[in-house]
Amino acid sequence: MLDNIKEHSFRVARVAEKIVTELQIPAANKATPPDLDLVLAGALLHDIAKTKCLDGSCQHAEEGQFICVEHGYPEVGKIVRDHVFLSNHTPDTYMQGSFPAREIVYYADKRVRHTEIVSLNQRLEYIVDHYARGSESFTRRIYENFQSCVELENYLFSFLPFSPEDLPEQVSPEAF
Repeated sequence: MLDNIKEHSFRVARVAEKIVTELQIPAANKATPPDLDLVLAGALLHDIAKTKCLDGSCQHAEEGQFICVEHGYPEVGKIVRDHVFLSNHTPDTYMQGSFPAREIVYYADKRVRHTEIVSLNQRLEYIVDHYARGSESFTRRIYENFQSCVELENYLFSFLPFSPEDLPEQVSPEAF
């Protein structure tokens, strides 16, 4: 893994850790926070195949899932697979304060550009500029995906003691 990708992954893990440890879910909701160890594993490994796939020979999320499964970590593999495009977006569970590990990692990744914590709009702009490759259909898919991310953010921060805008100040700058 290239050093810049490793540093990005450390930062995503810090964002995900802060979210999980600060979730304030009322006991009446009967939701439990996601397993922190699983979230951290998914965040640290979400770009495990990015270096390998930089030449365009593979899709890093799918290749990363394969690597995780091959080494006996299928749950982490699902998180890695879904960190680019979130499948099975479940707003009904978000209302109850239930946020699976893959949603936390997905969201954390969308807030980190390189090692900087940015807004969803800033990250969206970067992703379209760097990954859409001028394709209208891919650009549309990215925008649709981000609508799910905005919805996730709204629910997620209704269970956190700080706002999305305050996230950069809330996250420890140290790496793992």
